[in-house]
Amino acid sequence: MTGGQDKLGDTVRVVLVTGAASGIGAAICRRLAKPDMRLMLHTGSRRAEVEAVAAECRALGATCGVVLGDLASPAVPARLVDETTELFGGLDCLIANAGFGDRRKIGEIDAAGFAKSLNTNLRSFFDLVTAALPWLIMSTTARVVAVSSFLAHEFKLGGDYFPASAASKRGLEGLAKSLAAQLAGTNTTVNVVAPGYIKKDPGTLTSLNDELWQTSVARIPMGRYGTSDDVAALIVFLLGPDAGYITGQVIHCDGGLTL
Repeated sequence: MTGGQDKLGDTVRVVLVTGAASGIGAAICRRLAKPDMRLMLHTGSRRAEVEAVAAECRALGATCGVVLGDLASPAVPARLVDETTELFGGLDCLIANAGFGDRRKIGEIDAAGFAKSLNTNLRSFFDLVTAALPWLIMSTTARVVAVSSFLAHEFKLGGDYFPASAASKRGLEGLAKSLAAQLAGTNTTVNVVAPGYIKKDPGTLTSLNDELWQTSVARIPMGRYGTSDDVAALIVFLLGPDAGYITGQVIHCDGGLTL
């Protein structure tokens, strides 16, 4: 689906998307791009790629900004929110998509590696929502969507393990549910999308080697990998008015992997 085809209401909306240089984040931005949308696209360091996505979105009518920074750095999440609100005057939707997987087993991964997963996947979400909270409460169309992973739910992966990723993503889900309960009396909904095996864009890094990609499809009841746009479609739905009574949920987009 191209930009402008999703019903998100008639008012101008400001959306911050982390991890927007490729994959799910880029697909979300393309779906949201239309004349009444203000998009802040974040990436850690891939400026050329995120600028290319921003150019696509501008061609579809959206007004876009770009911000860079490592979310594992304590000061970066608040800076993302500050730059978004300074540029656009507010913040309506926060999509915490950025993250990474670490397939090192317990006994292989060290404390620093474990802390990196927690900081990037979990603490950064805490810092983002803490900074964004005053703006979200003021918005009449506020939404928060965090991207988790099947790794927090499915552990029979043929001998491959992601303990740090599983712990950090499960923690993210708990934090999102707590925030949803806290904000249930306001206009803000908070939900989590947990993708399954999603095909990566060509040239992007993946935590799975070629052999695991080849064997993992057998675990998926639908018999195929997901696409970034499969996940983006669900996230964009959660941002819209038809999802206004959905909050505190972890919704799996995985072809039946976690059945």
